[in-house]
Amino acid sequence: MRVLARMWSGAAGGLLGACCLLVMSGAGLAQSTLLNVSYDVTRELYKDINPAFVADWKARHGEAVTVNQSHGGSSKQALAVASGLEADVVTMNQPPDIDILVEKDGLVATDWRARFPHDATPYTTITVFMVRRGNPKAIKDWDDLAKPGFQVIVPNPKTSGNGRYTYLAAWGYALGKTRSETEARAFVTRLFANVPVLEGGGRGATTTFTQRDVGDALVTFENEAIAIAAELGAGKFDVVYPSLSIEVAPPVAIVDRVVDQRGSRKLATAYLAFLFSPQAQEIIASHAFRPRDENVLQKFAGRFPAIKTFSVEATLGSWAEVEAKHFAEGAIYDQIVVNR
Repeated sequence: MRVLARMWSGAAGGLLGACCLLVMSGAGLAQSTLLNVSYDVTRELYKDINPAFVADWKARHGEAVTVNQSHGGSSKQALAVASGLEADVVTMNQPPDIDILVEKDGLVATDWRARFPHDATPYTTITVFMVRRGNPKAIKDWDDLAKPGFQVIVPNPKTSGNGRYTYLAAWGYALGKTRSETEARAFVTRLFANVPVLEGGGRGATTTFTQRDVGDALVTFENEAIAIAAELGAGKFDVVYPSLSIEVAPPVAIVDRVVDQRGSRKLATAYLAFLFSPQAQEIIASHAFRPRDENVLQKFAGRFPAIKTFSVEATLGSWAEVEAKHFAEGAIYDQIVVNR
């Protein structure tokens, strides 16, 4: 019996050792790959960022790595990660889509904003209007989008950060003009009454406007509007800069629980830090996002017109307050669209 026990103990120890080796081997393999879960209008950006990072990592460490990317409406992507999609990093377009991962069993650490420069936002953009060539409806500002008989294409603010920023930009514009929350609500109600279809994300809204030819104006991010002009040919659409826009500062974060399980924290940290490097900032600017690096911004200044903007936090309150007031179940946005 003792001999058998020793034999079993040795076999169990060997099996355990083998399992540990497998786990260690899996962790080692995991370190060579990353998944970046992002919002839908950054597909082309990260198709250029990723190989640049891979080459930089290879030059510095002599190791080959792979970065995979996933795209969709920002809020839908955040919910996918919360539901189990194993992202090493998330690069969303609004802070609430990262904060939800903080609240979801600590997937992301509470101090995520402090881990990278500029509150972990490597670039900014603004909300602009795209109209048909020659601007046949003479759309110049937010007031025009709320006039009867106009069709405005906007992504769904419940699933898309792009749509949420549009809603908040319109609210901030009306609030600044009227100094009245009641008037701001009435204005946004009129604008959304002109939205014939609410697409799930910014790229879907772009397709509706540019390929299905629905709508008189598309409200979208500046980078998306510039990309449309480049892709579909100059002269087919015009870009209109309103008198007031909203500053969009898309945040990034490490998904702590995932990187610790996969052993990919070092790679994930280096990847997000790379976004702030001059090399990545030039790629960011080339895709019409406004870079944080001042030297790069000056180099590309000609493509970024000066425009008056406001931020969510400075004008409308904290993101938590804005979420509760406007976008929670049964909050103002739901009340506005229920009779749309």
